[in-house]
Amino acid sequence: MKRFFLAIFSIAFCTTLFSQQALWESPQVPSPVIHQDGSVTFNFKAPDAKKVMVVGNFKEIAEETLPMTNNNGVWTVTTRPLGTELYSYAFFVDGIRVLDPANAYRSRDITSFTNIFIVSNQKGDKGDLYTVNEVPHGNVAKVWYDSPSLNMKRRMTVYTPAGYDKGKNYPVLYLLHGSGGDENAWMELGRCAQIMDNLIAAGKAKPMIVVVPNGNPNCQAAPGEWSAGMYVPSPSAIKTKPIATMEESFMDIVNYVDKHYKTIKKRSGRAVCGLSMGGGHTFGISRLYPTTFDYYGLFSAGLKLGGDYEMDSFYQNAISSPSLGKDLATLFASKPKYYWIAIGKDDFLYRSNADLRRYLDEKGYPYEYFENDGGHLWRNWRIYLSMYAQKIFK
Repeated sequence: MKRFFLAIFSIAFCTTLFSQQALWESPQVPSPVIHQDGSVTFNFKAPDAKKVMVVGNFKEIAEETLPMTNNNGVWTVTTRPLGTELYSYAFFVDGIRVLDPANAYRSRDITSFTNIFIVSNQKGDKGDLYTVNEVPHGNVAKVWYDSPSLNMKRRMTVYTPAGYDKGKNYPVLYLLHGSGGDENAWMELGRCAQIMDNLIAAGKAKPMIVVVPNGNPNCQAAPGEWSAGMYVPSPSAIKTKPIATMEESFMDIVNYVDKHYKTIKKRSGRAVCGLSMGGGHTFGISRLYPTTFDYYGLFSAGLKLGGDYEMDSFYQNAISSPSLGKDLATLFASKPKYYWIAIGKDDFLYRSNADLRRYLDEKGYPYEYFENDGGHLWRNWRIYLSMYAQKIFK
């Protein structure tokens, strides 16, 4: 009997040891390897593969596909020197998309997972701004709150700056995500916490609270993190229609934050901005609550006056809309401190944003505008957040 238990113990020990080894096995080849000049080498071990490629956002406008060369079963390719940036990529092995087994760092954008890496050449560049540096760090919390307007409990992400507990009252930036996103998007894809930590530590941005709500009013939280279960993430995955819009329910969030955090409870202490759908929400919020916020930021905004996003007819609809004219007249008569529009010149929403600028110009309403290369991409929205955070609460 003693020998039997000893044998069982030995099998269990070996099984546990094997499992632990599997957890800590080193990758067979290093990948990605970032070189001093900014070029990057990708390696993928697949002796039996016939064709391997790496696909990533190595260009500003679109993804780039790089064929890899078979070197004794290890497929490899080295990029040209890349600019400072956070990059994402995946491999295609004989037509099948796979992630890099040598790279533990990855992110989810709706249903798509990609590996990520950062290129940085010097202190203060974009790559450095997106990196976790040895600076004082803020805290990030997932916070549940009551939304009377939507008749449900909902979740948001809240960033509080380093030293929050020792400080007095802080201004609040309400940061909104795009279609298909959720309250995790700006932290995971947008590197919000790293950007804010680094800007605040450098004295380039005021210490502020950043609130990232879930912009889908028929959802309580991110996919798989509320009672709807592990559904396939998509903009239309949840069929239930909300009883109010995101804009109509927005003051539930502001009221909760003002009640539970050390905030500046007036217009001068509030900013709101967002990307794509969140830019459209920002536009709608500016119309509904024209004296609640002093700072507005529209990043590649998905603008709409009716039920659908308007890409080609926004100007004509705007000049024929009595309610828009009245709302914007009220907003700009109240003299908000800052109204900022940013978009890439290759963005598919460029036309409607140009229409909005034309409308504002004709009315003589003041705003600032920033245009850069590239399209409807996270690499642009990280830039816009980095710029906008330095312009507000001054």
